[in-house]
Amino acid sequence: MHDRRIPEWLRHAPAPSVRGFAMLAAAEAVARGILISVFPLRMYQALQDAALVSQVYFLIGIVSLLTGLLVPFLARFLPRRWVYMSGASCFIAGSLLAIDGSAPTTIIGLTLTSAATVTTFVCFNAYVLDYIAKIELGRCETSRMFYSAAGWTVGPVLGVILLKWWEPAPFLVAATASFTMLLMFLAMRMGNGKLITKSRRAPTNPLGFLPRFFAQPRLVAGWLFAVIRSCGWWVYVVYLPIFAIQSGLGEQLGGIALSISNAALFVTPFMLRFMQRYSIRHAVRTGFFMSGLLFGSAALLSGLPWLTVLCLMSGSFFLILLDVSAGLPFLLAVKPSERTEMSAVYSSFRDVSGILTPGMAWLVLLVAPLAAIFGAGATALLGAWALSGTLPSRLGKTGSRPVPVPEPTGADVLPLDAKEASSGA
Repeated sequence: MHDRRIPEWLRHAPAPSVRGFAMLAAAEAVARGILISVFPLRMYQALQDAALVSQVYFLIGIVSLLTGLLVPFLARFLPRRWVYMSGASCFIAGSLLAIDGSAPTTIIGLTLTSAATVTTFVCFNAYVLDYIAKIELGRCETSRMFYSAAGWTVGPVLGVILLKWWEPAPFLVAATASFTMLLMFLAMRMGNGKLITKSRRAPTNPLGFLPRFFAQPRLVAGWLFAVIRSCGWWVYVVYLPIFAIQSGLGEQLGGIALSISNAALFVTPFMLRFMQRYSIRHAVRTGFFMSGLLFGSAALLSGLPWLTVLCLMSGSFFLILLDVSAGLPFLLAVKPSERTEMSAVYSSFRDVSGILTPGMAWLVLLVAPLAAIFGAGATALLGAWALSGTLPSRLGKTGSRPVPVPEPTGADVLPLDAKEASSGA
C-alpha cells in the first residue's frame, strides 16, 4: 500500500543513458581540464629542472600503473560504487592538498589525482560496457567527448589565468567539480553494475588475467595504439609549456595552446561521421600519420619557437581524432565476463605512457635539447601508423558487415580521454 506513494523513479531507477555518462564525463573534464595546465607549471616552478620534473612524473606513473592494476582486485572486496567514490574523493583531496604549493604537497597532490583518474576510469569503462549496447558505443564515446569539450577547452587557459590571479583558485575549482561529479554519480544510481555475483572462489591475483591479454594479438595491438597516442598527449601537455618558458614565450602559452587544441572536441561528431564513412582503420592511420609528421616538423623547426608551437597544436588535432577512433576495436570485442579485468588492463595505457614518456624524456635530455622530445614522440606515432596497417580494412565502416569476433578473443579498447595521458599531467 505504501509502495503506491513512492515515486516510480525511486523504486526502479532508470538505466543510465548515453547522455548520463556524457554528463558525468563533462564534470570530470572540468576538474581535469583546470589542472592539466596547472600541474606542469607548478612542478617546474617547484623543481626548476625539466629533467627532475620528468623523474617525478616517471615515479608517479609507476604508482598510477599499480593502482590501475589493483582496481579489479579491490572490486572483489569492495562494491564497484565504493571504488568509484573512493577515486572521486582522492581527486578532491589531491586538488586541495596541492593548494599549499610546496614541492612535497604538489607531488603528493599530483599522485592522488593521477591515482584517482585511473580508478574512476576503470569503473567508468566497466559501467559503460554494462549499460550501453555495443551498437551505441561509438555514439557514447563521441557524446562523452562532445559534452567534455567545454571543460577541456576552457579549463587549461582558465587554469593558468586563475593561477596567476590567485594561486589556490584553480585547485578549488577542480575540487568543486570533482565533488559535483561524485554527486552526479550518486544520482545516477548505477550501483555495482550488471552481471555482478558473489564469487565463491578466492580473489584473483590482480596480475592473473595478463596472460589472457597477451595471448590475444588484437588486444595487444589496440593497447599499443592507446599507449602511443597517450605518449603524444604527454609530450604535448607537459613539455610544450616548458618549451614555451625556455623559449621566452611565457608561462600562459601552454594553457592557451591546449585550450585551442581542445576546441577540436566540438567537431568530434564530424570525426565520427568521417570514421563511419571511411572505416576505423582509415581514421586511426590518418591520425597517427599526420600527428607523427607534425610532431617531427616541430622538432626540426625548434629554432623557430612559434612554428614549433603551431606544428604541435596542429598535431594535437589528429590526436583527438585518435581519441575518437583508436580504442573502438577493443570495445566491440571484449567479453562480458572480462569487462572489469580488461578495462583495468586497457586503462594501464595511461600509466604506461606516464612511465615511458618521462623516462624517454629524461634520457633524451641527457644528450639533447628539450625539442628532441618532440622528435622522439614523432617516431613513436609513426611506428603506430605502421602497426595500424594490420587492422581490418572495413572495420567500423557504415554499411559493412560486422567484423567477426571469435568468442574466446578480444581486441582493443576505450579511447577515453584525449588528454587521457595528460590527465595525470
